[in-house]
Amino acid sequence: MHYGADYNPDQWPEDIWPDDIARMREAGVTLVNLGIFSWARLQPEEDRFDFAWLDRILDLLHEGGIAVDLATPTASPPPWVSAKYPEILPQDERGATYWPGARQHYAPSSPVYRRLAATVAAALADRYADHPAVVMWHVNNEYGCHVHADYSDAARDAFRRWLTDRYGSIESLNAAWGTDVWSQRYGSFDEIVPPRLAPCSRNPHQLLDFRRFTSDMLLECFLLERDVLRAHGATQPITTNFMGAFKPADYNRWAEHLDVLSDDCYPDPNDPESFRDAAFQRDLMRSLKPGAAWYLMEQSTGAVNWRQANAPKAPGQMAALSAQAVGRGADGILFFQWRQSVSGPERLHSAMLPHAGTDTRSWREVVALGADLAALPPLPPPDERDGHVALVFDWENWWGVEGLDHPHNGIDYYAEMHRWYRALHRRHAQVDIVPPERVDDRYALAVAPLLYLLRPAGAAALERFVAGGGHLLTGPFSDVVDEHDRLCPGGYLTRLGPVVGIRLEDFGALVPVDAVGPGEREALVKAPWGGFRGTVHAEEIEALGASVEARFTTGRRRGHAAVTRNTHGRGVARYLATLPDEAGVQTVVDAALADAAVEPTLPGLPEHVEVARRGSMLTLVNHGGPVAEIALSGRDVLTGEEVSAVRLAAWDWRMLWEDTATTG
Repeated sequence: MHYGADYNPDQWPEDIWPDDIARMREAGVTLVNLGIFSWARLQPEEDRFDFAWLDRILDLLHEGGIAVDLATPTASPPPWVSAKYPEILPQDERGATYWPGARQHYAPSSPVYRRLAATVAAALADRYADHPAVVMWHVNNEYGCHVHADYSDAARDAFRRWLTDRYGSIESLNAAWGTDVWSQRYGSFDEIVPPRLAPCSRNPHQLLDFRRFTSDMLLECFLLERDVLRAHGATQPITTNFMGAFKPADYNRWAEHLDVLSDDCYPDPNDPESFRDAAFQRDLMRSLKPGAAWYLMEQSTGAVNWRQANAPKAPGQMAALSAQAVGRGADGILFFQWRQSVSGPERLHSAMLPHAGTDTRSWREVVALGADLAALPPLPPPDERDGHVALVFDWENWWGVEGLDHPHNGIDYYAEMHRWYRALHRRHAQVDIVPPERVDDRYALAVAPLLYLLRPAGAAALERFVAGGGHLLTGPFSDVVDEHDRLCPGGYLTRLGPVVGIRLEDFGALVPVDAVGPGEREALVKAPWGGFRGTVHAEEIEALGASVEARFTTGRRRGHAAVTRNTHGRGVARYLATLPDEAGVQTVVDAALADAAVEPTLPGLPEHVEVARRGSMLTLVNHGGPVAEIALSGRDVLTGEEVSAVRLAAWDWRMLWEDTATTG
């Protein structure tokens, strides 16, 4: 179990370095991410490198028993790069240039940027591939975080090449993009430009492909540096830090290329439900590469600096969220950063070693957490069978759902997925977060709301899942388009219609609740297992083979089907004709869990106490609520002691071996 932080010794005089290492040892630090933003120091000129300072700090860290995740510094090119090669700078859709002065000011598809990035990566590997301190490599940093998409001429040229590889011929592209609409038919790939600013709605099929292209360009940058490191002797694991469910980068496609997955996660202490959103990120990381552990590469010890109001974490909250990550598969707990900066935008972002020094609550909690993590025995890897519920989450569908020119153009797919996840989390169901193609018989229940864009393999997987005995919950605005964002012949629900047993005629958009002006804002629904308020859509559906489980009681759909239940093969498929509000999501989830006979990971827990299974280990965390007294027999992972009950005050956590854990 590694423990540590980003370390930026180049921001400090060298006489501070020995004290840093002494304090790291006091805190229990075992690993630091080194050199992430050091390109200007490492390569002050194109034809000159300065490794002397890096040599010294690597040797000091090794002597202190602290391992290094050595970074390629390519997330922030130094000023000489853009001064000499302005063509590496990215542009927005209006053609405005992103200039130096912050970070991530590079066009991912720029050949010059890629050449320079490969050069510095090769130089680092040549020098440090065999250094005993280096146990891992960290490529770049938070790809796409600030420049979500580049529309420069470099992107134009790369987009044309990418489309040529994808479609082969301009005729195939014209068919996929429907370019006969609005006289957009192309004569050659050389006529295509990125979807820059245009007078009105842009081609939705081109927009979807540009999303794919953007993710692929960022991935190509990672793969370029990874391959350079390998070619120059690096044998250690290689990673780059993800950012949870980050829209511009399809991590489902990225995960297989990383030796170790890592994630940056910053839940908001002002939000009492943010621990559930943090759990979502942990489960996503665990699900991206089944059976593999991952690292929490960045979190904060206290307050961040970039929200409107930056609340500190409550006493004990930092350790509680760290334990949550370990319980959901993390093998490393790290922070941004080791020592608080005195300059730059992040000078008021919390760190392991705060400005106020070691006589602080923050420092005492850092030291205590390090001691607890050091006392952990070797932990089992996440088990592919840990989750019993699949939450269907897919990047291409996300891009499609949030496209324009839809019946309802205000859907926030990310927020909607979090609502369904939070409802499952409150009931202590362990969830895998997977694309539709990975839904199989290991799950009892699959929850797939807003499955607008559905690929053939995903549709086939869901049909097999239900036919084989699984329970599916889906709708509304699902199975509308294919992988090109084109409507399928035959209308809507052309693949899932037989599974859900209904026909969909119209989406019936509702006016947003907070909108000004007339319109139907919600549709009340009544079911035997509870009522709820429907939002966004009140679809016109007709039950063909399905039974009507709930009906609308208000509005233009009053008396018509709102929820249906269909038997397909040995399984069951429910369809929602509307999106429930927060309370309604919980009502529907409770009914679906009961129908699928999904038991909680540990029964009898209050909602503010979280439980997670990691192989044979259970982790329990009280996320700031009242004291919880839990009758439980088991063996404490930290101490090895047998326990007959667990008492969890606010922010307390315990880990128990599940092979002896039973509730009483």
